[in-house]
Amino acid sequence: MGRKNAAQGALRFATRAIHVGQEPDPTTGAVTVPIYQTSTYAQIAPGVHKGYDYSRTDNPTRTALQKALASLESAKYCLAFSSGMGAETTVMLLLKQGDHIVSTRDVYGGTYRLFMRAFQDFGLRFSFVESADIGEIERAMTKRTRLVWIESPTNPLLRITDIRAAAGVAHRYGALCLVDNTFASPFFQRPLVLGADLVLHSTTKYIAGHADVVGGAICLKDRRLHERLKFLQNAAGATPSPLDCFLTLRGLKTLALRMREHENNAMRIARLLKKHPRVARVYYPGEPDHPGHKIAAAQMDGFSGMVSFEVKGGLAEARRVLGRFRLFKIAESLGGVESLVELPAIMTHASIPKEERKKAGLNEGLIRLSVGIEDAEDLLADLSRALGR
Repeated sequence: MGRKNAAQGALRFATRAIHVGQEPDPTTGAVTVPIYQTSTYAQIAPGVHKGYDYSRTDNPTRTALQKALASLESAKYCLAFSSGMGAETTVMLLLKQGDHIVSTRDVYGGTYRLFMRAFQDFGLRFSFVESADIGEIERAMTKRTRLVWIESPTNPLLRITDIRAAAGVAHRYGALCLVDNTFASPFFQRPLVLGADLVLHSTTKYIAGHADVVGGAICLKDRRLHERLKFLQNAAGATPSPLDCFLTLRGLKTLALRMREHENNAMRIARLLKKHPRVARVYYPGEPDHPGHKIAAAQMDGFSGMVSFEVKGGLAEARRVLGRFRLFKIAESLGGVESLVELPAIMTHASIPKEERKKAGLNEGLIRLSVGIEDAEDLLADLSRALGR
């Protein structure tokens, strides 16, 4: 796909991550975007202001973050939120009673919970499909389908969906196509270029990258859709604080460097796991035998830093393995500089009913690694220790 954006001339990804929307402060010359820690703004006259009137509606630090993220996602617009779930909720407010959503089956547990335990009560209908099979998406579409919700790579099984094909199906039925790009980050994948209408991020993860701030974002190209979402962002109010935007911008500056190291370490860990006699199965799209490898290689610039695997012995053995890690910390979330390990069935995806997890192929003994940027040799040694008897 390449990381050069024609809209930004010759500037490449890493340069844009540092400079777009982040010009020196015009008042002081400060190189770093200031934290505009204010709730309101003085107006020249009633209703006449300098572009800002109340910080739930807009804030200069948030504006800088939104410009930077829009550039990196090859978007025209970006809206930042107080969390990834705040971003998801705001997207769902585009819909109305009776509307139908087709979603990836292997989806983040919090997304499933939002769909089935919140918005289903408001009359929205959901179909969960194996979106790696475009035929399943097609068969699930109806006249009332308004949104096709894709994760690629998925959480936690790292399945790959052909985004261009999925968007094509959505558009034939007059529906929007949203891609949750959290696992890939815009460094490795830009779904808008592939035909998606909306890109969603939990910026908590790779974008901020340091496990010190929670946030979300929606990136898009369509002006009218942006205007509607901007209205909903302000009306619903799930907006980030100026400090949260500042921290996310700070993390964004090193996104390119971090993602390269995440991927390098993940590649080495996946290869160790594939050879280990106590590992039953490895999920990593960077491996040539991964079912979605060819599609991933075609639509991504790399394979990111998430690796999942199953150990022989099921949940009981998976628990023992987690208890033997020293560097990998048992924790939810992902995408930070530090390596994390978790059991999705009883942690991040526990809100999904057991029978639904089985349909998705999410076994109780599945272990998910968020591979950090520590020295690879130390991580490999820690993994070998954890898998040792």
